[in-house]
Amino acid sequence: MSWPTWLPLRENLRSLSPYGAPQVPAQAFLNTNENPYPLSDQLQEAITQAVSHVAAQLNRYPNRDAEKLRNKLASYINGLSKTGFTFNNIWVANGSNEVIQSIFLAFGQRAALGFTPSYSMHALIARVSNTPWIDGSRNSDFSLNTQDAIAQIQQHKPTLTFITTPNNPTGGAISITQIAKIAEAVKDVGGLLIIDEAYAEFSEQVSAVTLISKNPHVVVIRTMSKAFAFAGARVGYLVADPKVIDAMMIVRLPYHLSSITQAVAEVALDFKDELLAGVGTLIESRDLMIDALASLGLRTVESEANFILFTGFSQDAKQLWSDLLKRGVLIRDVGLSGHLRVTIGNEAENTLFINALKELI
Repeated sequence: MSWPTWLPLRENLRSLSPYGAPQVPAQAFLNTNENPYPLSDQLQEAITQAVSHVAAQLNRYPNRDAEKLRNKLASYINGLSKTGFTFNNIWVANGSNEVIQSIFLAFGQRAALGFTPSYSMHALIARVSNTPWIDGSRNSDFSLNTQDAIAQIQQHKPTLTFITTPNNPTGGAISITQIAKIAEAVKDVGGLLIIDEAYAEFSEQVSAVTLISKNPHVVVIRTMSKAFAFAGARVGYLVADPKVIDAMMIVRLPYHLSSITQAVAEVALDFKDELLAGVGTLIESRDLMIDALASLGLRTVESEANFILFTGFSQDAKQLWSDLLKRGVLIRDVGLSGHLRVTIGNEAENTLFINALKELI
């Protein structure tokens, strides 16, 4: 972007553009990894009642510490991973991006390291918070080489090391054994290991939350945007040692999580079984999509998320993206040469996407 001379924007931000996926008309929105299934009528009614109750008290500030929501999130994680967390192990914010920003505000004193390609907001928020960012490397197939990762940690000695699993935008996940080895290397350099598990519910891998009790320097980021079909509510959270949670309280804005946000998230957790039932459907659809892409002669990167990175088409990626949009299908150009990413949608959206591809490649 071009900035006027009178605007005293920080020099390290002048070359940046705001983050965001295109929001344009389409029949199939398969670009932002949203859950395609709307909330049930029963859940919508429960949310409406919760908001109505809160509305009578909007003249008052929200519960600053959101203990009820944090307790419910702790119970949810304990149920998934057989852990023993309490609300003191949970911190909630307006989407996982606020969680990430708060981590940088609290701990970004030396460099931060991430293994790219990965979630681009890690690097962007690092720059916004004036934390030096280091692009670590992955294998040519986008998988993470544990020994290479450890060597990069030993070389750079970052305060913060980021791992996204399943990785966005590539979809691959790493095992708890690999994470534990990387955690040891991070411990040796006196840093924190930040595991971004935004898509964990779509993966069969053991969660890194199971490492926290013996590794207080491991911090796990989760979200309700994906598996919970709650992207519009903006609820992200981290699971960590209580001392990490205490640090989050220092950098948070006063009353940052609204009463309405807390109330609707609590209702969603009460309906977790219903909401998570759609995860299995999306996993089945993901596998069918992989087969469909293969039948067209395209290659896919192994995915344990609700999206697929694919390649093997003859067109320029930007041109194919544009041609698909003309046919009503919006997917994502993630900036990787010769690759595009498609989110798993509902049956109609997936069919529209495959049929459009058949016409174009």
